[in-house]
Amino acid sequence: MRHPASRKRAWPRGRGGSRKCRCGRDGRLPLPRPRHAPLLLPAGLPVGPAPAGRRGGGGGPRDRLRPLPGARARHVLPRVRELPAPRLPAGRAAAAHVRRAGHLGQILGNVSEFQRVVNVLQEGVDFNIDVNASVFETNIRVVGGLLSAHLLSKKAGVEVEAGWPCSGPLLRMAEEAARKLLPAFQTPTGMPYGTVNLLHGVNPGETPVTCTAGIGTFIVEFATLSHLTGDPVFENVARKALKALWKNRSDIGLVGNHIDVVTAKWVAQDAGIGAGVDSYFEYLVKGAVLLHDEELMSMFLDYNKAISNYTKFEDWYLWVQMYKGTVSMPVFQSLEAYWPGLQSLIGDINNAMRTFLNYYTVWKQFGGLPEFYNIPQGYTVEKREGYPLRPELIESAMYLYRATRDPTLLELGRDAVESIEKTSKVDCGFATIKDLRDHRLDNRMESFFLAETVKYLYLLFDPDNFIHNNGSSFDVVPMPYGECILGAGGYVFNTEAHPIDPAALHCCRKQKEEQWEVQDLMREFHFLKRKRKSTFTRTAAHSRGGSQAGSADTTTESSGKGRNPEKITKRRVPLLSCPTQPFTSRLAVLGQVFLDNT
Repeated sequence: MRHPASRKRAWPRGRGGSRKCRCGRDGRLPLPRPRHAPLLLPAGLPVGPAPAGRRGGGGGPRDRLRPLPGARARHVLPRVRELPAPRLPAGRAAAAHVRRAGHLGQILGNVSEFQRVVNVLQEGVDFNIDVNASVFETNIRVVGGLLSAHLLSKKAGVEVEAGWPCSGPLLRMAEEAARKLLPAFQTPTGMPYGTVNLLHGVNPGETPVTCTAGIGTFIVEFATLSHLTGDPVFENVARKALKALWKNRSDIGLVGNHIDVVTAKWVAQDAGIGAGVDSYFEYLVKGAVLLHDEELMSMFLDYNKAISNYTKFEDWYLWVQMYKGTVSMPVFQSLEAYWPGLQSLIGDINNAMRTFLNYYTVWKQFGGLPEFYNIPQGYTVEKREGYPLRPELIESAMYLYRATRDPTLLELGRDAVESIEKTSKVDCGFATIKDLRDHRLDNRMESFFLAETVKYLYLLFDPDNFIHNNGSSFDVVPMPYGECILGAGGYVFNTEAHPIDPAALHCCRKQKEEQWEVQDLMREFHFLKRKRKSTFTRTAAHSRGGSQAGSADTTTESSGKGRNPEKITKRRVPLLSCPTQPFTSRLAVLGQVFLDNT
């Protein structure tokens, strides 16, 4: 039975278990922990606006993120060149971890660390190895990390090559990594396998069952790569996968959790906004924002209506059966806490704040968000009581604070800093909370704590960070065909919190289009020139005596004797007229390129 979101009703009962997904926003295919204990956030960040100059001055938040004296290392992570040889090329941990350290340093202003990591990456990462890699994880961590680092490199003082941001070593590395993933998309449906071998492609025995997020979380990175390189194959496969999911939604407008990428049959039919589905919805919105794509936004808005109609109850979101809409799990997952931030991106601030406040009450109840929270009972779910310092609620707080300036959101940030500092701080970092009921710790620290949680906390309390630029300042980058505006704001974070500058996409696309248009005009000019020469030769062969000159004159653009004026006009338009030129170059009659200032 359909239950409108506004109708009051008794809490439904459902099963308390869940299926484990192989992929999702947080990396549910866990990467190996580094052997050297990472060093993390010590003292709490300041509450309220950061004073001017805090990012670069001593004693600020950036300095508090320097290593604690327990791991005997200078930097947040061990140097890649110091890792054992087999670990460096594996790419499952080394490349992704150094990108996190680099981006965190860049956003916090530690450009020297960013520069060091960039140099290390260029020296020591190899993707031509016999390793099975998660397609989803490799994309959001490695490809997304490299693309973001490429676009931030000039701001960090890295020397860039001519043609940047449309070329560069980090961009070429991102392209190489992404090409290793393309074999996974070679399925009858266009939906990718979950795992690919970086050397041999998809293994013959690879399971065709993949979670929804593992299919629909590519458009941000792959479209960025296509726009920067000019190769449309990446964006094309990402769009095809998105449309395949859209095509296979249920009659009531919902998608399930796992699907067979060969037969397009749904294997897990639980519909919700959390684990296994989450970043699919996230990338529809962020892809629409990044690419100014109305189709992607329209798809999300239709999903949003179905989600509100069938899964929403008093500003909570439940799990339902995708074909019937009946409740299967009345639980809140900590991964769902990204949803208010996503709602803020489409301007639905009121609903976003109400849902956020629900989630915040859970935080205040336990000092963190348990993995599963039974909504009717108001307590944790058995074996899902832990909090691995996830970023989603803090991410939503950052987005909502940028939209509303509501001080309640800063209070959440303060509570997060204080509770993490009090309960999870250990000698060499910050440990996962194994059980929020008694705050027992686990002997591990998830990589997303640095990559996302700390980053979003810092951005929540740093209103002057360049990420928050409102367009009042920007960088002008000279290009072969004019100037490009970069760094004007509007950064789009991928699901691993790697920021992408959308201006670079349009800048490089414009450059490629200008190059192609100039080349097309030049080819057309030379074709007409050869055609005119051929006409002159034929006319001269049939003329008599001194009539050759007259015949030649009849072939020139200035003479119209004996010819149809319309035909002359048609010949002259491509050669002499450029009715629309979105670029600064101008093509003259003889093929010479003139600039605006000449």
